[in-house]
Amino acid sequence: MHNQFKTIGIIGKDSDPRIIETISSLHQFLEKKSYAVIIDTRCADLLATDSVKSCKPDTLGTLCDLVIAIGGDGTFLGAARAIVDYNIPLIGINLGRLGFLVDISPEQMQCKLDSILNGNYLEEKRYLLHTKIIRNHEVIHQETAVNEVVIHRWVTPSMIEIVTHINGIYLNSQRSDGLIISTPTGSTAYSLSAGGPIIHPSLNALVLVPLNPHTFSNRPIVLDDSSEIEISFCQTTQINALVTCDHLEIPEVLISDKILIKKMPNPIRILHPEDHDYFNILRKKLSWSSGYHT
Repeated sequence: MHNQFKTIGIIGKDSDPRIIETISSLHQFLEKKSYAVIIDTRCADLLATDSVKSCKPDTLGTLCDLVIAIGGDGTFLGAARAIVDYNIPLIGINLGRLGFLVDISPEQMQCKLDSILNGNYLEEKRYLLHTKIIRNHEVIHQETAVNEVVIHRWVTPSMIEIVTHINGIYLNSQRSDGLIISTPTGSTAYSLSAGGPIIHPSLNALVLVPLNPHTFSNRPIVLDDSSEIEISFCQTTQINALVTCDHLEIPEVLISDKILIKKMPNPIRILHPEDHDYFNILRKKLSWSSGYHT
């Protein structure tokens, strides 16, 4: 499996002061191993050298066999959205604090990458959500999300009244501050903070988590990830809602709009070191079992 990758793209968190050192080190490491390297434009500009090949993040998928994201989970999410249509794998280098997706530290970077590039890795697939905003029977906005799609009340002190259909079948109506539709990847993000369950990433599932519902009986529900979710509103007076896909905002959603959410057909491929342990990450990031030693 050696040399299955020839051109490697790098996407980084350009606002992190550590990014220059990490990208410079990674760039030198990869070039010494005879890989072609392309760095996203914003990070390439930080390196202050003309010898670096660069392009915009959404172009990397057409030029590379593999992409490495350097930063936190937010950087990783952006990289995943940029390359999901190109069926190329993604690796995460962690410069953040709470990283469920970026699992290689800068200190271990060269050792771990050397092993992965020689074919010694674990690969998993994570599916994204595709969201459409429908107004007057026309699609006015589309966006993708790795973690979650969230419908929030926006610029109003009042709760919003949300109607949910699953595959065209009525599920419920709720008065709340909003609703989270989360993938297994996102189950350790906003969904977890709102009381949703942790879903193992290998499960073909989605979870709907209400935000501060008016009735305590309105609880999270787990669905098959092949479900198409339709969200509408039943207010009698006009208010605006805000839809976010991960952290990308779609403002000024009207109560007459419909929101359609469905799993994208193509997953993102994530490469991990061979010693990757999802449960160990949960224990460390969530401070579980701090007094227990195996």
